[in-house]
Amino acid sequence: MALVVQKYGGSSVGTIEKIKNVARRVAKRRQAGDQVVVVVSAMGKTTNMLVGMAEEISENPPTREMDMLMSTGEQISISLLSIALKELGFDSISMTGFQAGILTGGRHTNARITNIEISNVREELDKGKIVVVAGFQGVNENGNITTLGRGGSDTTAVALAAKLSCDCEIYTDVEGIYTVDPRLYTEAKKLKTISYEEMMEMASLGAGVMHTRSVEIGQKFNVPIYVALSTEERPGTYIKERDARMEEKVITGLSVSDDDIMITINEIPYSAKVVSGLFEKLAKKDVNIDMISQTAPYDGFINISFTTNKGDLNSIKEVISVFKEENRGVAAEIDEEITKLSVVGNGMRTHAGVAAKMFKILAENDIEFKQVTTSEIRISYTINPKDKIKAVNAVAKVFDL
Repeated sequence: MALVVQKYGGSSVGTIEKIKNVARRVAKRRQAGDQVVVVVSAMGKTTNMLVGMAEEISENPPTREMDMLMSTGEQISISLLSIALKELGFDSISMTGFQAGILTGGRHTNARITNIEISNVREELDKGKIVVVAGFQGVNENGNITTLGRGGSDTTAVALAAKLSCDCEIYTDVEGIYTVDPRLYTEAKKLKTISYEEMMEMASLGAGVMHTRSVEIGQKFNVPIYVALSTEERPGTYIKERDARMEEKVITGLSVSDDDIMITINEIPYSAKVVSGLFEKLAKKDVNIDMISQTAPYDGFINISFTTNKGDLNSIKEVISVFKEENRGVAAEIDEEITKLSVVGNGMRTHAGVAAKMFKILAENDIEFKQVTTSEIRISYTINPKDKIKAVNAVAKVFDL
């Protein structure tokens, strides 16, 4: 008898019929003799609806109350799924994040799991029950309900699997992890396996199937993560530790994001303290920086460009305003019309010439780039959004993605 944590996203439980379908899938697994913990998201667009209701009342609703409100979406899903399982003749129990022992820290609406007191879940499993847990939520040190932010249900599922020392299965509306988003490139290939490191890179760069935080937990606690379609029995993708075979292909995948902005700050005094002060201010605003490039010093000044998510625009503007007051003569530009295109692959560690090939592809297709950064396993460019499809097709064909 095996133990498994399964997670079903909002699109998989979006209607009563879909919830019944999930119940049948879970029941089949339990009938085969496995113990099952199921993590579910809110139904369909429930979270968006709840946020919209709050915004009709207040332009800036308190984050504590938003967490209280948004957590109700998952509670609807878990209770309905538990009812559906009981109708099929399988004993089950629904649990909120608090009841499942999910402890969190950090700020409201974007909390982080600090620990899971797993005894309640284990006790119900030992009774032979299917345990249905609300994703996306927990409780902080003050006893307040918190939500985990983007990808929170995936994070809940992987964290539970880590605590229970078992595999985690993520069921969604796609068949697995693809080399390229099939909506952008119809010939994209589905991957059988991908390393944690590559998946984290792709997730952070715009691949929407998994969130970085959940994959990070999987890697830290060596939890195999299986991503597959929720409606049919089709082979999915395993996210796991890297092995030698994973390096046979130079590039594993290509990620594209239209959710970024590029900030360029010119005429910054060439001083480590000044630069440090800038990024400290950004960190205090919880601004997550991705690409960073800096020019060589000239006449005592440097220019710095970096990218971040569009959702951080207001925070960026506040930081820039303060930074300008502290450093007279500094000028800033915010470019909201960019696409970030990145290639990712462990094979880059052992194969030379990938950067040269990428520059050649862009040049041959008349695609200008505004910024480029590299790491050991990825190369990222910011390009004009009008060139996105052309760039995706050209890069995917050359690297056989």
